[in-house]
Amino acid sequence: MMINPSDQHISHEDYLEGEKISPIRHEYIRGEVYAMVGGSDAHDTISGNLIALFKNHLRGQGCRVYTGNMKIYIQTADVYYYPDVMVTCDSRDRNNGYFKQYPSLIIEVLSPSTEAFKRGNKFADYRQIETLQEYVLISQNKINIECFRQNLDRRWELFTYQPQETLQLDSINFSCPVSEIYEDVLGLN
Repeated sequence: MMINPSDQHISHEDYLEGEKISPIRHEYIRGEVYAMVGGSDAHDTISGNLIALFKNHLRGQGCRVYTGNMKIYIQTADVYYYPDVMVTCDSRDRNNGYFKQYPSLIIEVLSPSTEAFKRGNKFADYRQIETLQEYVLISQNKINIECFRQNLDRRWELFTYQPQETLQLDSINFSCPVSEIYEDVLGLN
């Protein structure tokens, strides 16, 4: 969730320098900066499970997996976001230690306060990333995963995953039971 938009536009340079020293994260959306609120236990557990699974799977493949502390810069949308989980296999992303631009996979964990933004405007901005192949939305309140995958015609198709199913991520040639994504998450309905 984002709160407290600034009342004046800020330059990219000022934003990036400010993020290096800020005790809290901010997203930059077309000149405005928004403070980000921390996540829940379920949110952090799901993100951690994904990081562990992906790190082991991607070892030795030239890909990097990032937590919600690494920014993505989308030049055409004029935004810097902090995806919950991001994977890039593009060598151009090794040139910048503060943000990435060429991910193949982005995952966002949904909460009631962020769901509409992540499904709407944020996804519209993410779709401008030329290298993005899959965008995944994971509910933290119930077992439900939605994977938007780009087909050969560059159209986005929706694939849903429920309990007892196996999540398939073509962008990184990965699959695992949905239950592993939700391992140790309490209070699911």
